[in-house]
Amino acid sequence: MPRMTARNRHEHHRASTPLELFFDLCFVVAVAQAGARLVHALAEGHVLAGLAGYATVFFAIWWAWMNFTWFASAYDTDDALYRVVTLVQITGVLILAAGVPRAFDAGDFTIAVVGYIVMRLALTSQWLRAALTSQEPDERQTCLRYAAGLVVCQLGWVGVLFVPDSTRTWLFPLLALAELSVPMIAERRHTTTWHPHHIAERYGLFTLIVLGETVSAATIAVQEALDEHDELGDLLPLAAGGLLIVFAAWWIYFAVPIHDHLTSNRRALVWGYGHYMVFASAAAIGAGMEVAIEQTVGKAHISSHAAASAVTVPAALFLLTVWLLHSRHFKRGAAQQLVLPVAALAIVACTFAGRAAVPLAGAVAALTVAVGWTLNRRRPEAPATP
Repeated sequence: MPRMTARNRHEHHRASTPLELFFDLCFVVAVAQAGARLVHALAEGHVLAGLAGYATVFFAIWWAWMNFTWFASAYDTDDALYRVVTLVQITGVLILAAGVPRAFDAGDFTIAVVGYIVMRLALTSQWLRAALTSQEPDERQTCLRYAAGLVVCQLGWVGVLFVPDSTRTWLFPLLALAELSVPMIAERRHTTTWHPHHIAERYGLFTLIVLGETVSAATIAVQEALDEHDELGDLLPLAAGGLLIVFAAWWIYFAVPIHDHLTSNRRALVWGYGHYMVFASAAAIGAGMEVAIEQTVGKAHISSHAAASAVTVPAALFLLTVWLLHSRHFKRGAAQQLVLPVAALAIVACTFAGRAAVPLAGAVAALTVAVGWTLNRRRPEAPATP
């Protein structure tokens, strides 16, 4: 068996590979499925059930991506065996995506769990390969702990399929906590050699993919509304507001070079885990745009305030989470620190503007970027905008 040598954390010009980008693109299918089911639930007024289903399904999508990304950052040998095993993981991702509608609508996670089994068998074999070829005892133990954790957690998910629905309600958060604890337990004595710049780039690229899916979903919704109702006058302000929100989200997320902050496992785990909210809220903005468009043309039987909140709430969550994870570490002074929290509150307040809510929220998002950029220009020693 070819050796799987850990990558050097300090190697220069470490960038994402075409295989990693291919892996990410396959996740678009799962993200789109989750967003589509959320749109249907919100448009029908099933808010709590829709949010619960979305949070659950998106956790499964996000965690599968996390598992691969951090392993690849430390052990991507890019040899033939590594590539084949990664392609098997991609197959598991596509099976997971196929199971999203059933999991969301009926709570039937059978297909999703099968997809996870395929992914986990492949990833476990990768960790075992790293353990078998390692010449460092502490590194070997870390790899074996990861492999054992994956197997134990996966057995738990399989077991969930055979318990009553009422039991699944409290089993899911317990198993989710078990999943989140695996990296902390595995790396207690020896830290894998994940690359800060590479990890930051991987997260940034996945953020771009999710924002791209948001734009795609909103564009298709506008097109369908025009084909069926020809209400261009009502849809143009909505589309403009949505675009401004997405453009501002891109600007704000990429305003600072976050890899300089990722100097320890503790910081990296908080930052990495926090991206569940970044990714989920970014994808939900697109779903919210679809809901707002459907409400405008009379397809969604909910109030204009409810439809507006489907856009403003995830947009505000995105700004607030990016501030917590990224921006606050680089801002200087109270004025800079307050830009994103105040903007998040202002965007939520736009909800009560009715059908003008989304255009108004878009204007607030654009103003947020302008204010942050201006404050940064006045304080040249500070390296960040919002």
